[in-house]
Amino acid sequence: MSDDLPSWSSVEAEARALTLSIAPSELHGAICGWMAGGGSDSPDWLAKVLVDDQAPPAPEGGALEALHAVSRAQFEDRDFGFSLLLPDDDAPLAERSEALFDWCRGFLGGFGLAGGKDPPLSDEGREALEDLARLAAATPEPDGDEEDEAAYAEIEEFVRVAALLLHGDCVMGPRHRHRLN
Repeated sequence: MSDDLPSWSSVEAEARALTLSIAPSELHGAICGWMAGGGSDSPDWLAKVLVDDQAPPAPEGGALEALHAVSRAQFEDRDFGFSLLLPDDDAPLAERSEALFDWCRGFLGGFGLAGGKDPPLSDEGREALEDLARLAAATPEPDGDEEDEAAYAEIEEFVRVAALLLHGDCVMGPRHRHRLN
């Protein structure tokens, strides 16, 4: 298995073939939110993430299975090699921004499903979750300049680190506390 996420287009094509009406970025956000909130890694993970008992399983060896497996491995990476599935840098800034906000919306949904009403969050984790909610409610500007490109890069990095922080609070922290006891 590769350490890299599958391509945007391969995830989009497979989701379309399964008649899933969700953008690749939002789907990846939902998968990551589910994982960060402590969601189970059962064979029916796609149905759980989509909150649809009728959702088909991810095809074996396909892009969605790879997206799930690579995301799980990236969360566990001690070098913080976690990345977001977003359009390539050559896509218009508005398109990339919309995808980033979609990713945040998906993450919040998946995290809420797995983490429940009162997840074990640090103060920083609560703040990060609130910031992700603000980003999920944002809308992109139709055009941008170099300053906007720099802001986008900073926001993308913040989202990446926030997801890792929340995963640390809800998954890694309890796992390590359990090992110490």
